[in-house]
Amino acid sequence: MAEVVPAVPVVEKGLVVANSGWWAGIDTTEETPELVWPNSVQVYDRMRRQDSQVRSALQAVKLPIRRATWRVDPNGAPEHVVQFIADELGLPILGEPKRPTRRRKDRFSWKDHLRLALLSLDYGHSFFEQTYRIDAQGMAHLRKLGWRPPRTISMLDVARDGGLVSISQHGVPKPIPVSQLVAYVQDREGGNWLGQSVLRPAYKPWILKDRALRTQSQTLERNGLGVPVYEAGEPPTSEDISDLQQREDLIKTEMAAGASLAQAFRSGDNSGAAIRHGAKLTLTGVQGALPDSDKPIRYYDEQISAAVLANFLSLGGDNATGSYALGQTFADFFIQSLQTLALDIADIATMHIVEDMVDHNFGPDVPAPQIVFDEIGWSQPATAEAIKLLVDCGALTLDEPLETYLRERAKLPPRDPATARPALKATTTTPGAP
Repeated sequence: MAEVVPAVPVVEKGLVVANSGWWAGIDTTEETPELVWPNSVQVYDRMRRQDSQVRSALQAVKLPIRRATWRVDPNGAPEHVVQFIADELGLPILGEPKRPTRRRKDRFSWKDHLRLALLSLDYGHSFFEQTYRIDAQGMAHLRKLGWRPPRTISMLDVARDGGLVSISQHGVPKPIPVSQLVAYVQDREGGNWLGQSVLRPAYKPWILKDRALRTQSQTLERNGLGVPVYEAGEPPTSEDISDLQQREDLIKTEMAAGASLAQAFRSGDNSGAAIRHGAKLTLTGVQGALPDSDKPIRYYDEQISAAVLANFLSLGGDNATGSYALGQTFADFFIQSLQTLALDIADIATMHIVEDMVDHNFGPDVPAPQIVFDEIGWSQPATAEAIKLLVDCGALTLDEPLETYLRERAKLPPRDPATARPALKATTTTPGAP
């Protein structure tokens, strides 16, 4: 009996979102109303602009990625294709000598694009629109990757399989199709193309810290100088004023004037007060200890740093908590997280920038280069002695990739066969010889 071979599935039966359309791209599981899009854009903007700890945590993530050296990896693509991509993006080619940067007519800057792409950490998403310039030979040159700010996005169209169809902007009549988009989205799940900001876990400690800071400021303002208290003098006796009602009116008038004096009292070079004989105006401090607001504020700062795995930012200083021995462990784990974020950016840039340019100019069947970056963070380089021992024992073979790697790790220029000199032979000196 012949074996029945199952048919190869080519059509999806399941779905990612129940309904397609603009509402399919919104995270309906968010329970905090102010963090539901588009309100979340304003909240995250306030967090990153107003709080020094939030900004410090974000900069700790972004700056090492921006500082890394980004390159174009040939990845088996033809030489002229690799050179075209490198020229368009203004990036060096992996393993080749650095060439002078040519003038770019369209003024595209990879550094600026990377800076804006990293705003996907702040808001959860960062969209760019591709536009090209066609030259006289029919080549499509990257003219611009226009950033589309999160504040300007009015709608996302998502298909039932979770794929992005288009985005719309306020004031723009037509939507931008996905074929023209480069979308950097953090932690996308299903059809949620708005992603999730890295600041989302930091929202609760941020808002509690904001309230604690306001309370601390009021405490200092009210109790730093003391509370002015007016104490009236002895009331007039019955010998001076026989009318009881008139006597009470005088007391009330003096107390009202004293209250106004105390409420209007301010410190300064020209501050002062005038009271009648027998009255008192004193500055009274708090009876007992004030609550220590520094500890909860420091705790909230630690939680904000932990949201981006930057726990080491809380180490050091007189009021810091935690062991210094944990600093290197925290830093190593943090660097691994940066490597992962940079890999995500490199993958998106390769698929939706590099491959699109190769498709437009050379065809969809031509191999495409890749965007890569040098390792982020510091690691102990292999010493010359260790490499020699590994080569002598046969564990390493001297070849082109090894030399390229060692030159890059040691920050040495790539090897240039045109200017290479013969290797010098090692010489030995006989003891006692002149």
